[in-house]
Amino acid sequence: YQLVADALVPVGAGDLAVAFEQLKAKLGAEGLFDSARKKPLPPYPRRIGVITSPSGAAIHDIIRVARGRMPSVEILLFPSEVQGARASRYLNSPAVRSAPEQAVDVIILGRGGGSTEDLWCFNDEGLARVIAASDIPIISAVGHEVDFSISDFVADRRAATPSAAAEMATPDRA
Repeated sequence: YQLVADALVPVGAGDLAVAFEQLKAKLGAEGLFDSARKKPLPPYPRRIGVITSPSGAAIHDIIRVARGRMPSVEILLFPSEVQGARASRYLNSPAVRSAPEQAVDVIILGRGGGSTEDLWCFNDEGLARVIAASDIPIISAVGHEVDFSISDFVADRRAATPSAAAEMATPDRA
C-alpha cells in the first residue's frame, strides 16, 4: 500500500487548540504568567471595574454577589463586546485602558460560558499584553469552571465564573 497526502490537519480540537497552545507557550516563555508579577487584590475595594457585556447575565451576577458581600462597593461597568470577531479588538483597547482613569481598585474581565469559539476573543495576544501591563489588579472570569483562556493565565487572578470573581474581589461583610 502507498499513501499520498497533500495536507495534514490536526484532529480533535483542531486549529484553535494548536493556536492556543502556541500562544500560551510564547507568552509563558516571556514570563507573562509568572506568579512574581501578579499583583495582590485590595482587601477592601471601593470601586470595582467590570468589563463585560451590558446585556449578559455576568454583570447581573457580579452586582448581586458583590453587593451582597459588601454593599458599599461601587461597581462601574465598562461595556464591551465579549464574543465575535470585533470583541478582542474592543476588549484590547477602550475597555481595559479606560478603567484606570476611573480610579477603580480592581477590574473583573469576563463573561459567562460558551463554546470555544464564543470565548476565543479572550485568547488574544494584544489583550494578554494589555492585562499584563495594567497597574490595576485584574481578575479574569471567562466562562465556567472547565473553560480556560489566555486572559486567565496572564491576569492577576483567575475565577471559575463571574460570580466567583465577585466573591474574590469583595470581603464578606459578615
